[in-house]
Amino acid sequence: MATTATPATKKELFGHPVGLYVLFFTEMWERFSYYGMRAILVLYLVSATQGGNAGLGWTNAEALALYGWYTMLVYVASIPGGIIADKLLGQKKTVLVGGIVLVAGHGILAVEEMWAFYSGLALIIAGVGMLKPNISTMVGGLYKEGDIRRDKGFTIFYIGINLGAFLSSLIVGYVGENIGWHWGFGLAGIAMALGLLVYLWGQKYLRNVGNLLSKEERDQGASFGGMFKDLFKSPLQLAITGVLMAFSIYWLVMQDIAYGFLFIFLTLVTAMMLMVYKDLTSQVMKDRYVVMLLSFILVIVFWGAFEQAGGLMNIYALEKTNRSLPFSLPLIGNEVPASWFQSLNAMFIIIFGVIVANFWAKRKLKNKEASSIFKMAIGVIIMGLGFVFMVFASMQFQSNGASAMYWLVLAYLFHTIGELSSSPVALSFITKLAPVKYASLMMGVYFAATGLGNKVAGIVGELSSEAGDQTIFLGITIFTVAFATIVLLMLKPLKRLTHGVEDEERELPEQENFELGNEDIVDKEEYKRKK
Repeated sequence: MATTATPATKKELFGHPVGLYVLFFTEMWERFSYYGMRAILVLYLVSATQGGNAGLGWTNAEALALYGWYTMLVYVASIPGGIIADKLLGQKKTVLVGGIVLVAGHGILAVEEMWAFYSGLALIIAGVGMLKPNISTMVGGLYKEGDIRRDKGFTIFYIGINLGAFLSSLIVGYVGENIGWHWGFGLAGIAMALGLLVYLWGQKYLRNVGNLLSKEERDQGASFGGMFKDLFKSPLQLAITGVLMAFSIYWLVMQDIAYGFLFIFLTLVTAMMLMVYKDLTSQVMKDRYVVMLLSFILVIVFWGAFEQAGGLMNIYALEKTNRSLPFSLPLIGNEVPASWFQSLNAMFIIIFGVIVANFWAKRKLKNKEASSIFKMAIGVIIMGLGFVFMVFASMQFQSNGASAMYWLVLAYLFHTIGELSSSPVALSFITKLAPVKYASLMMGVYFAATGLGNKVAGIVGELSSEAGDQTIFLGITIFTVAFATIVLLMLKPLKRLTHGVEDEERELPEQENFELGNEDIVDKEEYKRKK
């Protein structure tokens, strides 16, 4: 992989490496562009083709189907993005190329033509695939192994993501709904250009993070051609792959071309994951790998429910929520734009992010249960309970013809607390469990799992056209709570399989005068401190 072993920069700011804040602001502007476009995408698709701000006039089901495919592919593209970083460019340069592609993609979306619409989406998918997994891995590379600040660092980074999401939902949402959809898309492109400039300026603080390894080190890393070649020498793995591929080809020919290609892709990923497991040299590595795969399932379940926010709940806010205010506000008058509800999640993360992170860190230091698996499962339960409020909203809509805004606010609040307990923790957990030479690939698979969750969200949202919103919201609540409860019942054996990967986390001494990754200096400083 591109480096995580040699953390960067001697300088720190507010107890964290300065490089964290460079990545913070880069990701903030990148997420401004992504979530700004996401906030108005479905609304643009379902808006009528007539009027002053015409959309495409698609049905809700058609819009949610495209939304599911698009958001899935954005994250699935993280797998080739991780490979490019590991084998060709290194994480740092891959992030740079991804940023340039994103600027182009968002810019093209500003053109009011269908070829521009689909071309822009394709470029955004490619750009996010190169940028997203690698910039997250670079955050992990800023911290020495065992440094308890790592989770806090990821949470600070996560707040950067959501600061961009909060601002974009308000600004891009307003511009898109009230001035013009394509003006909103273009504004997202300008934001990405700002993020690119921040990243270029901050290179001096990232000198030892994300660099391409030497040829000798790369040769010691993952060889995908070699893995697939060895697949034919591995009867069990070959048999599993063969069965899955036969099913995928059948689906491609007889059922649905798009899903057929998706199943073929997932089959190849499964084959790769099976061969990675076989390549691991110790039982400890294999056990941790199994736990990591289970965490991917938790990720899929979480995002399959959570991502109703940009799809079904976004349309619900537009069509079934009374958004009228008893007073008038500048620019918007007395009606809240539907896209503004997308800012609630980001706003709550900014408010509660550090509070939740400190809560879990203090539990850890008091030797109370605060393992990553525990936090992720609790996060899924809290997020799932947020849909209870959407059930109440649906009941109110059936009675009164419209539901109150506070149901959406409460749902997003619970979703946010669940997300803060799960998502940044999952990012950090992957960097702890992943075998070193497969680290970037595993981060890519993590985002691919997120993408599959987004696709599941689209499929579930489509079902609401027939099953009804109330049934869907109640079903999500029951399934997520039940699934996470099963994981909690399996907590002890799962923790044993991690072989204490989180047991040695601690607060490290002040590190302002030396590099975080220098083991000898750290040991000397700790020795002096004890003396």
